[in-house]
Amino acid sequence: MSTALTASPSPPAPASMPPRARPAFWSNDVIPVAQLSTRDKVLAFATMCIGMFIALLDIQIVSASLRDIGGGLSAGADDTTWVQTSYLIAEIIVIPLSGWLASVMSTRWLFAASALGFTLTSLLCGLAWNIQSMIAFRALQGFLGGSMIPMVFTTAFMYFDGKQRVIAAATIGAIASLAPTLGPVVGGWITDMLSWQWLFYINLLPGLVVTVVVPLMVRVDKPDLSLLKGADYLSMALLAVFLGCLEYTLEEGPRWNWFGDTTITVTAWTAALSGLAFIGRSLTAARPIVDLRALKDRNFALGSLFSFITGIGIFATIYLTPLFLGRVRGYGALDIGLAVFSTGVFQVMSIPLYAFLASRFDLRWILFAGLALFALSMWEFMPITHDWGAHQLLLPQALRGMAQQLSVPPVVTLALGALPPARLKLASGLFNLMRNLGGAIGIAACATVLNDRTNLHFQRLAERLHDGNEAMSGFLASAGAPLSSLPSGDAATAALRQLWSLTYREAVTMTFSDAFLLVMVCFVAALLFVPLLRKIAPPSAPSADAH
Repeated sequence: MSTALTASPSPPAPASMPPRARPAFWSNDVIPVAQLSTRDKVLAFATMCIGMFIALLDIQIVSASLRDIGGGLSAGADDTTWVQTSYLIAEIIVIPLSGWLASVMSTRWLFAASALGFTLTSLLCGLAWNIQSMIAFRALQGFLGGSMIPMVFTTAFMYFDGKQRVIAAATIGAIASLAPTLGPVVGGWITDMLSWQWLFYINLLPGLVVTVVVPLMVRVDKPDLSLLKGADYLSMALLAVFLGCLEYTLEEGPRWNWFGDTTITVTAWTAALSGLAFIGRSLTAARPIVDLRALKDRNFALGSLFSFITGIGIFATIYLTPLFLGRVRGYGALDIGLAVFSTGVFQVMSIPLYAFLASRFDLRWILFAGLALFALSMWEFMPITHDWGAHQLLLPQALRGMAQQLSVPPVVTLALGALPPARLKLASGLFNLMRNLGGAIGIAACATVLNDRTNLHFQRLAERLHDGNEAMSGFLASAGAPLSSLPSGDAATAALRQLWSLTYREAVTMTFSDAFLLVMVCFVAALLFVPLLRKIAPPSAPSADAH
């Protein structure tokens, strides 16, 4: 992909602005973008993308291996789910704070510190000795690594313009949706081939590379430690409480029957009250830590909405497909990974298509096509039956992979492309937060559908199973035949148990279809808002700064 960013040799610098030697490593001097070669910008951007990729990959890399991790740490299923939940809660708290942190520490030092912290906590996760230590290290891993995600968005819009920005946005969009998609695939393969500890050890080498290279290459701003004095620490506390309680409510609510559980009720009310207090304070503060005023920009507000919707689609389908394959088909971690691998393949294949379209057509139409394709992929998921495997999932997953590539990058450009550089840091954190919130709410909604609708479908199917049903009578007779050696009462009980299992399996399968329908409705609704976006003309050539 770097070849697409290659430009003609840089023209000589004007006499009034002679080229400067690269500052020493410890210096905080900024190198103007105009003085950077395309090669340097691509190398710096690519290194930051590696950090973003491993941070996003680790959201889902444990999802297919929670049973193995629980077994290795002698933990029950309820405790093991916190291996993923703790990471999500910590990451979702730090993402909106990353803009303010980057202003304090500078982009280069915050990114390097995030990469180093992520690497060290990855090592600690692999060395965890019990489930409590694992949960603590995963929370630290998410908190320390989460800042890498929004900073890539900010730096890309500082470094690139014109056609180069199209390629950069396509790359970011691909990573933002591809990394979570590949998480179960990579995690399942590593667990089966090596051990669950290597889910974390694979981060060590790329993490160290990012830690060393970013401070050398990325010099887009200076640290400003004076921001620590008089910072709005109350807003930070309100934001942390709001997002932490909200994420806990969404993650645990489906499991504990939502407001039927006292803890869920308390965390939900705490999230609501702290969220309202945070919004009120952020809109009145002179120097807010999250730029909610950016929502006055129509494209940014709608872009955040589309980021929320695509988060629902990406994370909900990543949740649903492996769960179906494991619960209904009985697939292991590696088989699940192989079955869902086609989504990533088709997304990567769609990157050149997006680059071609984005340089020639209105991004709003490309976004419309991507959202429509996402809705179509959910429609193709809906006829799902209990015997679906990799072959039957190929078409809907191929459509989803293409849809992700045609919907996420244009949202990035339409939402952030028109904002001035001074607002990018604070706004990009909010933009990325919306995608993660969409994923959390989408997963929670799908989990609730699976819990509630399974009982409904089972009852409806059971109503048809009566003495007058010839198919049922024939099944019981055939099922009881191999058990004829048992006493008549035992044989009948065994046959009824088989019938119950088959009925439950079909009820669960029908419920997955309902969940895919819910996701489809979200994307159909999102299509109505696309015409409200302001048009951004496709770039005809890179600007002078892009060289």
